[in-house]
Amino acid sequence: MAEGMPKRKIKDSVFTDLFKDKKYLLQLYRTLHPEDLNTTEDDIADITLKHVLVDTEYNDLGFSVGNRLMILMESQSTWSINIIIRALMYMVQTYHDYFKRNDQNLYGSKRVALPEPELYMIFTDDRKNIPEKISLSKEFFGGKKIAVDVEVKILYRESEEDIIGQYIIFCKVYNEQRKLYGNTKQAITETIRICKDRYVLKDYLESRETEVVNIMMTLFDDDYILEAYVKDYAKDYAKEVARETSRKKAILMLKKGKITIEEVQIFFPEFTEQEIKEIELEAMQSA
Repeated sequence: MAEGMPKRKIKDSVFTDLFKDKKYLLQLYRTLHPEDLNTTEDDIADITLKHVLVDTEYNDLGFSVGNRLMILMESQSTWSINIIIRALMYMVQTYHDYFKRNDQNLYGSKRVALPEPELYMIFTDDRKNIPEKISLSKEFFGGKKIAVDVEVKILYRESEEDIIGQYIIFCKVYNEQRKLYGNTKQAITETIRICKDRYVLKDYLESRETEVVNIMMTLFDDDYILEAYVKDYAKDYAKEVARETSRKKAILMLKKGKITIEEVQIFFPEFTEQEIKEIELEAMQSA
């Protein structure tokens, strides 16, 4: 991990930090609905959910505009068709909160008001042949007609003309700089410099540059911690496997009379006195 790396407790990403600002959220909405020229920042309600699936935050964004419920799922650098399931779960939870917030009775005879859902995934990797949309029916049930279907539109095109395309450019520039400089502050500062020079998220990066650097450095911290955990887990698992192999070998050698119980400690010094007694007992029971 880089020396002098700043620490922050927040778990925002650039994606969630960017669209916390309604100025940019309105730009996002108008990218998706350029025909709507009347909606203002005041017409947008942020309904982003926290801790939907696990005890963590993803780069998921929810907001409503009039009768539209807009859900944008995490910017994905790895393609996963399971995003459809996440979108479905997010949508259901959002509806649940919506009914509670508006005191609507699902058990009454009056039909409840239901905002029209729009589901999107922003994808920032260089994968080829990206579909325009994916659906639950097609991807999981062979295209059969099912009781509940979900369709997710994929946003993946780079463009300096709209904020979604600019965000995708930002992510790709960052991936390139990370390949050059690794998980370092230089990779981040170079990404910001290049994007500002190209007028990609320029206003946002100029006004929030320190915060963006800190956010991305925090993600390095998280990656480091996860990597260390995985390595430790793998190491411990390997030790357990080796120990179990030795235990079975000791039992087999005792059963076949290759060694005495007194010699177990010599050939298998990793076992305690109590464990050797248990090995002896198991050898006797299986003889």
